[in-house]
Amino acid sequence: MKVLSVIGNRPQFVKSAPLSVALRAVGVDEVVLHTGQHYDRALSQVFFDELGLPEPDYRLDLRSADPDAMTPRIRDAVERERPDWVLVYGDTNSTLAGGRAAVAAGVPLAHVEAGLRSGDLAMPEERNRIEVDRVAQLLLAPDNGSRTTLAAEGVQGRIEVVGDVMRDALDLFTPIALRQQPSYEKAYAVLTLHRASNTEPERLRRILAATGETEWSFVFPVHPRTRHVLDGHGIELAPSLRAIEPVGYLEMLALVSGAARVVTDSGGLQKEAYWLRVPCVTLRSTTEWTDTVRAGANTLVDPDALSDLAPALERATFPVDAPTLYGDGHAAGRIVDALYPSRAK
Repeated sequence: MKVLSVIGNRPQFVKSAPLSVALRAVGVDEVVLHTGQHYDRALSQVFFDELGLPEPDYRLDLRSADPDAMTPRIRDAVERERPDWVLVYGDTNSTLAGGRAAVAAGVPLAHVEAGLRSGDLAMPEERNRIEVDRVAQLLLAPDNGSRTTLAAEGVQGRIEVVGDVMRDALDLFTPIALRQQPSYEKAYAVLTLHRASNTEPERLRRILAATGETEWSFVFPVHPRTRHVLDGHGIELAPSLRAIEPVGYLEMLALVSGAARVVTDSGGLQKEAYWLRVPCVTLRSTTEWTDTVRAGANTLVDPDALSDLAPALERATFPVDAPTLYGDGHAAGRIVDALYPSRAK
């Protein structure tokens, strides 16, 4: 039994950790390929160090998010290894390239987080999700809503609702993370910004100005892409925004768990804030994690309507009756069973 896992960015490193453990526990040979989409050490190597992940068997080190550059290199590895499955995660360009490489090599494709939709086709991530779901033989959906979406789209692959492996990772690592919880003198919110649309220079300038005009103090781990724009365009931060270097997964869990609010354009951080019961404000007009909005724990603020930001921050609360969303921390085991159903019988 052999699986080739394609990973390339921060959330994928997190998602792969519990699944790698589950695969190896039942004797599946996992071949890990790191595309190099995120090549800053704080966003890649630190995950192998912190989470105890095995070193990748393939490091493409492309330092590029271009799927056309990734696909032939991934295909070469797939054809060399001939795994039972190519496993891809989420919605990044690494996901797309891994899916295309599997199709080209004639190897079955399994997609973790299948069926998520924001409804915004202007987002590259949305287009990536749709393309990968159309060609995957196994669609590993986090919830029944995603299953319904896939069925309505008429996908050809087998759909299995397994929950969310990020919840597995959070349950596994939060107790460790809280041993190093940072201390700040007063209440703070966590701010993260990294999406291409929000790091266009003038929009980023407006977002940060609006954030600085609120009554809140922010801890702001600055993504390398965002730092490049800040420095290249002379964008200054308000005194209430404390910029820090990118942090590892464990430190980020500790940072979020101690925060009074999260303001982000990240997909994964919306879920982590929910699981850690921290009110979230998402700087996007749409989200794939719509259940967090319906539950009242997450508020969308359109980056082109930033007058809504301060009121959203003030009103944000976490509902006392918030439902359990996106699984129970046992998604990795269900994924292994879905990949190898004969083993589960």
